[in-house]
Amino acid sequence: MEEAGVEENQRVLRVLEVLKQASKDLQNKPGFFKNDCNSSAMKALLELETEADNILSNDPNLSILSKHLTCLKTLVDKVGRSQGYSLRSFLHRQIQNYEISRVAGSIENEIQAWIDRKNIENLVSALQGSSIDEEEKVKLLSQLEARLSQGFSRNLQDLVLNSKVFSVLEFVLCNPNFSKRIREQSARVVQALVRFNKDVFVGQVLMGTSVRALISMASNSSIQVLCSLIRSIKSPLVDEIESNGEIPKIISFLSAADLLLRVTAMDCILDIAYFGRREAIEAMLEEGLIEKLLELQRSELGGDLIDMVRFDENEKSGVCAGGVEIESKAKKENKEGKILEGHPYASCVARFAVHLEVGEGLRQREKRAFKQDILRRVREACFSDAEAATIVAEVLWGSSP
Repeated sequence: MEEAGVEENQRVLRVLEVLKQASKDLQNKPGFFKNDCNSSAMKALLELETEADNILSNDPNLSILSKHLTCLKTLVDKVGRSQGYSLRSFLHRQIQNYEISRVAGSIENEIQAWIDRKNIENLVSALQGSSIDEEEKVKLLSQLEARLSQGFSRNLQDLVLNSKVFSVLEFVLCNPNFSKRIREQSARVVQALVRFNKDVFVGQVLMGTSVRALISMASNSSIQVLCSLIRSIKSPLVDEIESNGEIPKIISFLSAADLLLRVTAMDCILDIAYFGRREAIEAMLEEGLIEKLLELQRSELGGDLIDMVRFDENEKSGVCAGGVEIESKAKKENKEGKILEGHPYASCVARFAVHLEVGEGLRQREKRAFKQDILRRVREACFSDAEAATIVAEVLWGSSP
């Protein structure tokens, strides 16, 4: 019985997708019906209107759509009968074409609302049950992520809130019984919800357990989502991370076996440096972050960013005057980005200091105090005076040449 219901929904969905595309064609060029009565879009619309009683009558949510289809058929018939070349006939056709476009827009909205409703119902049911396989769950999650990325919709937001989608996603994130793949895709949907409407979903992120779940997952994907949330929510989220005692865990990812996770953890630390307030920065420094960054800067993936860029430039001719010099600066920035792709820890101590200095979380006097603290820690942790002099110079003047 349940399988029959699923098949019926799939049948209706296929028909509605065809109708939705035809409705878009109508809105783009409502007059094309008169000149192309055999178009596939027109056939789909008129055939669906004929079969409306059989396909749409069983679902009360599609009753308005059925009325729109009947209205559309009437308008199309009127345009088809309007064959005169007088000014009056021309104006009449223009008015009818406008009405066709308007009704087509209403049809598209009704179809999208039905599709959203069914997809969310199926998603919540799949995540709360155990009969659906992993592939189908990931597919449903990906569909919602893609839909949210299309932009804000009041109807979609109401569906998400009424269905308690965020709570279901948070349950999945915090439940290790779900596979890593499903949990990571759920995290990406949470990220999409925040982008969809920060005013509504940021509060749910801050009050819930999703951030702790992301950190406990300790995967490259989950920390990427965490970075995105920090950039969206800024200082309040960093405050939450610090108050939950999660900063030591994030710093520990710099020593993870997974290289991608280590690199993403570096990005996360730079984001925290940019948006973090005094308590968060103190927590990172007390955890030995500067010493760890120095260790990474000495590794094969580290190095001196200024020297790397200058070495690359010395292989080419000198800089000319005027506009060519400006172009050269842009090229330097591009070269720096490419170098960081292969050496993600290059000048990482100075980059951390720069993020503190230009960031939003600290007052000016706090920035000055932390800069002095960083310099002190660098001098204490360096192996030689030469190494200390190089890194201190980078911290004082910034990592960019």
